[in-house]
Amino acid sequence: MSLSDESIDPKPTTQHDAQSGFGDTKPENSMQEFYQLSKEFLLITLVLTGIIFVSVWISYSLNIALNYLLGACTSVIYLRMLAKDVERLSRENQRLSKTRFALLVVLILLASRWNQLQILPIFLGFLTYKATLIIYVVREAFRSFE
Repeated sequence: MSLSDESIDPKPTTQHDAQSGFGDTKPENSMQEFYQLSKEFLLITLVLTGIIFVSVWISYSLNIALNYLLGACTSVIYLRMLAKDVERLSRENQRLSKTRFALLVVLILLASRWNQLQILPIFLGFLTYKATLIIYVVREAFRSFE
């Protein structure tokens, strides 16, 4: 057997590559995975919002908890807007819109002008979606060790 007789087809290097195969992915399956992941992110964000809202209410006051809740609700809206932007991505449209950032800017401006609102709890509430992403990444990292 000579070197020229050997196949030069790429071989999967890991079990994950052998299962999914990047070339075999159909757009319908990818979109289904995207919708499932989007729903999962929203669910985790809502659960975290509920847990943190109750914790802040118990630890501090109802006013601060409501400020957090306002930021967290904005976070959910931001996450939905991001999902819609990602859904619209294509070969022709390769940019995400920047209108999502206006949501945070308007919220912070509103909080700075209105005496009943506090900027820090609102901003931390907005960052709830980041906690969702951290939870997802850590969970996936532990799955890869199994």
